[in-house]
Amino acid sequence: MNIKNREKEIEEIVNGVFKIIDKDNIDEIKYDVISRGCPHEPKGLPKNKMGIYMFIYGDRFLKIGRVGNKSNARFVSQHYNPNSSKSNLAKSILKDEDMKDFNLDEKSVGKWIKDECFRIDILVDDSLGIRALSVIESILQYKYKPIYEGFKSQR
Repeated sequence: MNIKNREKEIEEIVNGVFKIIDKDNIDEIKYDVISRGCPHEPKGLPKNKMGIYMFIYGDRFLKIGRVGNKSNARFVSQHYNPNSSKSNLAKSILKDEDMKDFNLDEKSVGKWIKDECFRIDILVDDSLGIRALSVIESILQYKYKPIYEGFKSQR
């Protein structure tokens, strides 16, 4: 499936979730599905927004996560630097035996992610609360089964 079709499908999923959780106010719910493209450059969270981020390499989702309105560093930079947090995309890629052929290291993995992965962001008004964001994230993770989510012992 090409990335434009994925974006449309993701937007339909998000809209469907909002219809379920708040069907009376669906016209007032503000969200944006934004393709950052490939290569991509991450952008910060706008004021009063929460976000979901998705990294896609080829036709595989690598990571889908969410952040509240006070987690701009997580949204913008932590997934590109393996030493920035306990868990992030860069660290997962470096630990993955299937990625060894790319000859990535701590200094090159962030650039590789930006150059080789599509990124799609969903920005949602923070007035909806983190639970609404969690529902969307869970549905997207269930549907797309990102490689670097959960524990191998759970699969």
